Amino acid sequence: MTRKMVKRKIIKIDESKCDGCGLCIPACPEAAIQIIDGKARLVDERYCDGLGKCIGQCPKGAITLEEKETVEFDEEAVKLHIQQKLSKPELKKVCEEFHDVSLSQWPIKLELVNPQARFFKESDLLVTADCVPFAYPNFHKDFLKGKVVVTGCPKFGNVPFYREKLKSIFTESNIKSVEVVYMEVPCCFGLPYLVEETLKNLGLKLQLKHVMIGIGGEILEKYSKTI
Repeated sequence: MTRKMVKRKIIKIDESKCDGCGLCIPACPEAAIQIIDGKARLVDERYCDGLGKCIGQCPKGAITLEEKETVEFDEEAVKLHIQQKLSKPELKKVCEEFHDVSLSQWPIKLELVNPQARFFKESDLLVTADCVPFAYPNFHKDFLKGKVVVTGCPKFGNVPFYREKLKSIFTESNIKSVEVVYMEVPCCFGLPYLVEETLKNLGLKLQLKHVMIGIGGEILEKYSKTI
């Protein structure tokens, strides 16, 4: 069948900038993008509606819109494409993995969480600075899986209140391990100190992991110790 050609907007992926992170894929409702040979690629121009919802999800700026002569957007082809993808067993595995890294509780702010909440009981606790999820693109995948999370800012938050809240969480919930993720900026250094100080004052023996994130979005330092 001859495809009708039209001049319209469609995404363009610069493979020299793409690092294959895959953040663009869930942003595309038409499932038009796949990671192939380590790069994001438009699998069929019929599937791209040209709205560019994926553009803002790319941390490398590899996706742009261009206007060019191409095939028409085909909604029926998209529906068939998605149905075929849903029938594949590997998609179920991807969905299960995505569920594993989704937020498992609410709220997450230290100011708001209830130390007696059931989700804290015998959990692996992630304590993160507020800025980290914005600076580190793979935050959910690399840090959130299997964790209960609380967030705070040691510069603008109420540190004495944080201390008492953490103390209550540690003493009432039988926390199994703690991971602290913070930024390289000096105003963030108070967060790991606060967590470690609280654990030492309580006399709890726990594994404590430290992860420092750079302002460029990379892991600068990572180590663990037993308190």
